[in-house]
Amino acid sequence: MTLAIVVTVVVVALVFDYTNGFHDAANAIATSVSTRALTPRIALILAAVMNFIGALLGQEVAQTVQKVITPGADNHGLVIVLAGLIGAITWNLITWYYGLPSSSSHALIGGLVGAALAGGATVKWSTIVEKVLIPMIASPLFGFCAAFVVMLSIMWIFRKRNPHKVFRGFRVMQTVSAAALALGHGLQDAQKTMGVIFLAVLTGGYYGDWTEGDGLPLWIVLLSAGAISAGTYAGGWRIMRTLGRRIIHLDPARGFSAEAVGAGVLYTTAFVFEAPISTTHIITSSIMGAGATKRFSAVRWGVAKSILVAWVSTFPAAGLVAAGVYYVLKYVFQLP
Repeated sequence: MTLAIVVTVVVVALVFDYTNGFHDAANAIATSVSTRALTPRIALILAAVMNFIGALLGQEVAQTVQKVITPGADNHGLVIVLAGLIGAITWNLITWYYGLPSSSSHALIGGLVGAALAGGATVKWSTIVEKVLIPMIASPLFGFCAAFVVMLSIMWIFRKRNPHKVFRGFRVMQTVSAAALALGHGLQDAQKTMGVIFLAVLTGGYYGDWTEGDGLPLWIVLLSAGAISAGTYAGGWRIMRTLGRRIIHLDPARGFSAEAVGAGVLYTTAFVFEAPISTTHIITSSIMGAGATKRFSAVRWGVAKSILVAWVSTFPAAGLVAAGVYYVLKYVFQLP
């Protein structure tokens, strides 16, 4: 029974990773597509390849995710992890259907916490506050301000240049910034799935001699990288329209500013703070910051408000769904 549940958790985790890929594919390429720097198909291929490479570059975020809850080393603990994953997938699909760029990262952690609370497992609140909640608030604010400043600097540096020539140059540069952002997305988001899969195999007792300094098993890294890359290639057209067109009409310079800032934040939080931040939050806020340099009224704040509602509701909504799934699975597996 334990092996069957572990295999189920791994499969469901890879499904989550896949949905994360097509849900968040728009994050890295929406601005480049909307400014016509890249065609949609080329952009998706670029994002898929860079996501795969990014997933192989680190394990710091995976270690953090693995520490969010202590489910218990038995079948009951495995069911808690499985319920958390299903809660996250459900919320991903709901927000994808409505074209809302919500956070797969916070859906995952919200799902794990909701299932843990329902199942009476230990939730490590200090890790959640330090590594999740504080970065969740700080990273979008920083992204908005940094993209605003970067775009103002670009406007000042190129103020006497021909705008058409400047935009042509930034279309080329957007290929680089989009690739950098996709690399950061793989670095951040694939690691979250790695952390959950490893949490499951630890809970099942299959790596009882593992210590914190050891790296994750290679098969977990490669499966997670492949799943998010395949999901990215499947595309995320609904959310791409929201990020690329509905928030603000982007030009190549503003698209480059948003992508460059977003990539920088993703690398810093992964390598320095080991924090699983939301790629969605950072690129959306960076787009708003770069766009606000036109004038604040140029940003469609009504769309931004609906996105903000999705952000705020993600953590508790995924948690509630996961808690409900836990009770269903408890009955299915006839757990005490």
